[in-house]
Amino acid sequence: MVLLAACGCLTVASMLARAADPPNIVVYLSDDHSQCDSSLYGNDHIPTPNFERLAADGIVFTHAFVASPSCAPSRAAMLTGLMPARNGAEANHTRPNPGVPILTRDLQSAGYEVVAFGKVAHNRYIEEYGLDYLGKGKTCDELRESVEAFLASRNSDKPLCLFVGTTNPHVPWTAESTFDPADVELPPHHLDTPATRRHRAAYYQEIKELDALLGDLRELAAEHLGRNTLLMHTSDHGSQWPFGKWNLYDYGIRVPLIAMWPGEIEAGAKSDAMLSWVDLLPTLIEIGGGAVPTGLDGRSFAGVLLGEASTHRDRIFTTHTGDGRKNIYPMRSVRSREWKLIHNLHPEYAHTNHSDLDRKPLAGGYWHEWAAATERSERARRVVDRYFERPEWELFRVADDKWERDNLADDPAYASTLASLQQELDAWMKEQGDQRTVNAQPRLLSEPGEWRPEFFGQRDSTGREKRKRRQMTPTSARVE
Repeated sequence: MVLLAACGCLTVASMLARAADPPNIVVYLSDDHSQCDSSLYGNDHIPTPNFERLAADGIVFTHAFVASPSCAPSRAAMLTGLMPARNGAEANHTRPNPGVPILTRDLQSAGYEVVAFGKVAHNRYIEEYGLDYLGKGKTCDELRESVEAFLASRNSDKPLCLFVGTTNPHVPWTAESTFDPADVELPPHHLDTPATRRHRAAYYQEIKELDALLGDLRELAAEHLGRNTLLMHTSDHGSQWPFGKWNLYDYGIRVPLIAMWPGEIEAGAKSDAMLSWVDLLPTLIEIGGGAVPTGLDGRSFAGVLLGEASTHRDRIFTTHTGDGRKNIYPMRSVRSREWKLIHNLHPEYAHTNHSDLDRKPLAGGYWHEWAAATERSERARRVVDRYFERPEWELFRVADDKWERDNLADDPAYASTLASLQQELDAWMKEQGDQRTVNAQPRLLSEPGEWRPEFFGQRDSTGREKRKRRQMTPTSARVE
């Protein structure tokens, strides 16, 4: 007990010392970037040298998760420290309810000047977050120039909290790619087609550019803000690929998180502590010497960041509601280090989104080839069927099933695990006041519609889409 008390005193003393000289803070956000899509996290097909350099000089987190896998609810959760059902921003393109506290104001109360460039909150609502300055810029080049001009002309004695949000690698993937489509890596539950490879190469290029901007921001911070600067990088959710964005699989909710603070964060550190995006702002407020509000879903992981703790959460809860008329598929999940349970609240709905509905050349053009593949390949049919139609319950042993391909919900051997996680998830949803919101009129699996893959590109003599129907079977078994 004496030893614990001494450690506690040292921790308090170190926090007080930091509060007396609060760091500048730079938070760099990418947009639609899954954690595993970078060399830092093991994908050598996508070199991210600046990710790697930042991790070598700081700490890399392996188990960072978002609160929701679409832009507006994810960013609202970060900025409020509250999960979507509690802050009101449940569907995409929505904002927190009036009166919900915004945590950037607590940074301002702690003495910070809080500034944002690019996509930090959802763009249409950024002015409602009460920031001290809103800079211009959208592309990586524009953001680089705008941030450099701001820092060079800044004249303030306040510590700075600077948020920079690029739109990379959000679709459309328009940059001319330097990657050879023949050399790209495809997730095991994607289909290998020429258009898929071209899209994948363009996606890689967007990641290459966002990595370069990270290096530039690091240089600008060193030049204008000095050594006492906390630099953090993360992403709002996973990429807009099948089973990524708008999904609760890890490809949609598990994100990169890297941080560097010379003299405070141990260089080359690595942490498997489980973190949620609702924890980000409480962490920054504590490090900045402010008072973290009570009643939040988020809580500070400053102790883990600074090497004073090794664990943070034992459960990650994630929610998704929908995205206008493109995606109407509410789902909830609970994840431990070993298991994940997904509850698809309405398995009678078809899971759709922008990619498969619009099938635009610069975003989802590969869907025409996926649909054609279902006519000649049983594996392709299973992949596409699983994409559009889900069982109510999905149970995955994520510790050894990285891509969540083996649904164990119907396996009697795991009935007790299923029941326990169902009970946990249900209790959490009740605590949250979750109303199981449906954001728009759904597409039903029992009804014909242009969302079905066999309609893609097929027209009759009048130019209208052919109206075929095919019975689809829920896919709960492994997709090879």
